Amino acid sequence: MLNGFKDFILRGNVISMAIGLAVGAAFTAVVTGFSTAFITPLIGLATGSVGDFSTAEFSIEGAIFPYGKFLAAAIAFLITAAVLYFCVVVPMAKVQNRFTKAEEKKVDIKAALRDCPRCYTEIPAIASRCAHCTSEIKPDPEALAIAGLPAQR
Repeated sequence: MLNGFKDFILRGNVISMAIGLAVGAAFTAVVTGFSTAFITPLIGLATGSVGDFSTAEFSIEGAIFPYGKFLAAAIAFLITAAVLYFCVVVPMAKVQNRFTKAEEKKVDIKAALRDCPRCYTEIPAIASRCAHCTSEIKPDPEALAIAGLPAQR
């Protein structure tokens, strides 16, 4: 039983996930600190409340609603999401698109259509026989080249 647990823990993806979570928690702490130290006071000055608005609250019949804490947390979340998106997701998508080979991009070989010269129904451009009238026809060489198929004789 312990061997199975050891194998599970030593897998590369579990360790990578643990490192990612630790780095994410540290990053969240940095963003929360930045938001609390700079963004929240600036918004407080802009809205007329002096300094930090994270202590703002209202009460209804004795129940206190600290909406300032929610706004501070929402701002920290938005900053974290924006930084992760623009600094991690967008660059990784560009890297993945750069390394995707042209051959790996799928081409729909049935998308290019043409009319059968005998029965005038639509058939794929790479077809060598009409599905409707069963007459033999020559495939379109350009469609064969796009699909990566050899030219027929």
